[in-house]
Amino acid sequence: MLIVDIHATSHIGRVRKGNEDNYLLLHVSNIKAWTSSQEPNEFVVESQRFEIDDNGIVLAVSDGMGGALAGEVASKMAVETVSQKILDDDPEKTVTPDGYDSSLIGKLYDATIYANYLIHQQGRTDPQFQGMGATFTGVGITREAIDLIQIGDSRAYLVRNGKIYQVTKDQSLVQQLIDAQQISPEEAETHTLKNVILQALGAQSEIYPVAARLKPRSGDVLLLCSDGLSNKVSGASMQRIVLDNKDHLEMACAELVKEANERGGEDNITVIIAALSGEDLNDSNGEDVKLELLNLSDIHDTADQTTGEFI
Repeated sequence: MLIVDIHATSHIGRVRKGNEDNYLLLHVSNIKAWTSSQEPNEFVVESQRFEIDDNGIVLAVSDGMGGALAGEVASKMAVETVSQKILDDDPEKTVTPDGYDSSLIGKLYDATIYANYLIHQQGRTDPQFQGMGATFTGVGITREAIDLIQIGDSRAYLVRNGKIYQVTKDQSLVQQLIDAQQISPEEAETHTLKNVILQALGAQSEIYPVAARLKPRSGDVLLLCSDGLSNKVSGASMQRIVLDNKDHLEMACAELVKEANERGGEDNITVIIAALSGEDLNDSNGEDVKLELLNLSDIHDTADQTTGEFI
């Protein structure tokens, strides 16, 4: 048996007039989904406990962008489209039209591509939504794997053995400059182009999601967040808050939002914390976190890559 205890919240922050973030908690077999309430003056931590079966669960964070209400619309479309597409998928189908099999990562990838299509079409046909887009960081959890899909610069972290690892890479201009060794990570924190991202759902007619896979281990804690958190709270602080509240992770959600707001709160703040437990999980025994990068042209074609420790 594999159990996932989940706590999620989305907060408007201290400056914005609306919340353009959203999140998704989806239990596939139960056909139940939860998204952010989007009430600007409401602070609620949504808590759920899911038992993982063969169909798995999906968690996601989406950060919208665009004028007026366009960003809010884009992130809402992102999480709702992904959820509905996965639930509508024919369980008897062994291969999707794009050639991906019926595993959760295949369904999540398919749903992300479809969400991009719908958001892009909405932006093209409705002038008030022109140019809108949304990041999307999604996680599919089954008994065998933690699968990641990444578009944009929302993030996923893993807390294991008392350490924190960033298990997604920002699809942003400053990350590209870091990779090219043109700037340092420290310089990226205050770079004038810090908010320029290279991919977003709806921004282009085609997207190229990055997919990866982790082996789940007993005691793993996943943390997904929008950049309203990661731009204000360091990995070391996230680790401290999660570990200090490991028996009350709903309080960790609240504490993370509080800290981001105390550091300025200029952006919306969304966070999901998911703790894995159960007899089906092996202990990590101090092993390094290994991230398998998935070739999206064939999700069974993988290459191992060991991540570096984040702090």
